Amino acid sequence: TSISPYSREQPIFTTRAHVFQIDPSTKKNWVPASKQAVTVSYFYDSTRNSYRIISVDGAKVIINSTITPNMTFTKTSQKFGQWADSRANTVFGLGFPSEQQLTKFAEKFQEVKEAAKLARDRSQEKIETSSNHSQESGRETPSSTRASSVNGTDDEKASHGGPAEAHLKSENDKLKIALAQSSTNVKKWETELQSLRESNARLSTALQESAASIEHWKKQFSACKEENDQLRGKIEELEEQCNEINKEKERNAQLSRRLQELETELQDKELELEELRKQGEIIPELMSECESVSEQLQAAEKKNKDLEEKVRTLRTEVEENKHRQTNLKTELKNFLDVLDGKIDELHDFRQGLSKLGVDN
Repeated sequence: TSISPYSREQPIFTTRAHVFQIDPSTKKNWVPASKQAVTVSYFYDSTRNSYRIISVDGAKVIINSTITPNMTFTKTSQKFGQWADSRANTVFGLGFPSEQQLTKFAEKFQEVKEAAKLARDRSQEKIETSSNHSQESGRETPSSTRASSVNGTDDEKASHGGPAEAHLKSENDKLKIALAQSSTNVKKWETELQSLRESNARLSTALQESAASIEHWKKQFSACKEENDQLRGKIEELEEQCNEINKEKERNAQLSRRLQELETELQDKELELEELRKQGEIIPELMSECESVSEQLQAAEKKNKDLEEKVRTLRTEVEENKHRQTNLKTELKNFLDVLDGKIDELHDFRQGLSKLGVDN
């Protein structure tokens, strides 16, 4: 199925949107008419001077709506708009990616609606004008006929009714042209009617397919909703697991830091242990030296005791010697005194001897 059944239609505006139709049973819920965003276009039919909104999803026509002056496009949210089509007996909804695209589509809808209204007014004026011309021709024809019947013979009509007959002939020529144009228009409208019937048949088939797919999509929606609920539950579980994993990571990081600290302390302890081992190797030597020193100390202590004993003995001897010395000093003093006396006596004796020698 092509987008435009008539080669005369030309697209005047194109955009992309998600297409929905109102649920025919509830008249409240929206049913998706396309699985994804599709092309939605305004088409202008120059021959019929009409405008249509057409959208095709693959080989399926999902929108074929002729715009009339009575239609209204309503924005129901920042990215969603809708309009009712009484001929298709449904309500179409469009979901746009942005508010700007929705605004452009609504503005174009208003422009096309005003153009359709203007085309309808012009068509009515043409119909009224054609009706007036037909009435005038109808009024003139009987008068000409009456004039012809009153005048009687063809000669009389030729002599007396020449101008009226020429005018009647001119009007008849105009009516013939109008009749030929009408026949052409009838054939054209029959062709367009057949095309519309075929289009309606295709739309009916598409509508039946849409109605048949509604239940399928409802089931799919229910299954998706259930699956979505399950996925949400799994997501919550995964979020909890992620939180636990983050906590475990934090604990592992703390344990890693603590392990590094312990490894550092262990290295320090190993260094200390190595030093102690080195010192431990010296300990036997120190022990032997200590034993030797102890023996020397014991010998020294024994010698010290002996020396102390000797010192005490010497002190006793010294005291005794001091005492004897004191006695000796006393005796020596006494001796010296006696000696001094003896010396004095010897001196006197010497002097006496000297005097004797002199005398002799």
